[in-house]
Amino acid sequence: MKGLAKFVMRGRLQALVVAVAGAGSLLFCWISAAAIALVTLRRGAGQGAWLLLWAVLPAGALMLAFGDSGPLALLLGTGTLALVLRLTVSLPLALLASVPVGLVTGWAVAAFGGPVLEQMLVFFDQFLGNLEQQMAAEGAAAVELARPTALQVAGMLGAANAVFSVLCLLLARWWQAALYNPGGFGSEFRALYYPPAVSTLLLVAALGLASLGLEYRSWASICVVPLTAAGLALLHARVALRGRGSGLLAGFYVAWVLFDLVKIMVVIAAVADSWLGFRQRWPASAGTDVSRRDDSEDRD
Repeated sequence: MKGLAKFVMRGRLQALVVAVAGAGSLLFCWISAAAIALVTLRRGAGQGAWLLLWAVLPAGALMLAFGDSGPLALLLGTGTLALVLRLTVSLPLALLASVPVGLVTGWAVAAFGGPVLEQMLVFFDQFLGNLEQQMAAEGAAAVELARPTALQVAGMLGAANAVFSVLCLLLARWWQAALYNPGGFGSEFRALYYPPAVSTLLLVAALGLASLGLEYRSWASICVVPLTAAGLALLHARVALRGRGSGLLAGFYVAWVLFDLVKIMVVIAAVADSWLGFRQRWPASAGTDVSRRDDSEDRD
């Protein structure tokens, strides 16, 4: 992956090839998004916008031809986060921007993505129907599984775009650190946290949306994307402080993917850290806020 980052940063043509090559594919658009973010962070908003405009062409063609707006949404979402990070030099603010990115994506899908939503509803209906038949064949009591609504699916797509935009931005930031500031990304990520007012507002917004009903729970998950990143950063800081290996983190991430309770605990840990300042009680090596360091070397 570092070799790909080196190739992107060799020149305009190389960056253009990578940005455009994967932009029209759902499988590889994340590479294009991360490459655009890397150029934006290192070379500036103008260079990043130039690449984004070219990458939008194949992504837009894919949307028009097949109705798949995923690559286009990811490119625009990641580009937005990269622009915020470039202008503010603040990773917390950049990840906070994933909330409006996710909400706008979900709204756009709900408003203009009728055919896509219909296809996904049919897919969920068939999948859940097959699952009901398998359960009945195994002797289980007859159960009718709830089908998601169009509004719920739109929220899922918005949340997915927010999450993947964050991941693409973090990949670009890791590339940037690997090429120009080795070790800087790890320190920056481990220092990620939100002030009490921000974390509380995000949590209240998520709970408020979830209280509106099952349809809005997917929308509520968009509001906790930054808190999830902050909670995971807290875990990484603790593991680094104690000198644990990567095996513990790998096991935790498996549990995080599989169990909703673990996801909730991560969010709660992020909010608690905002109020109680866990990292301020630890040695400075684990909690140094390098996100405020002088990033003039990244503005060449």
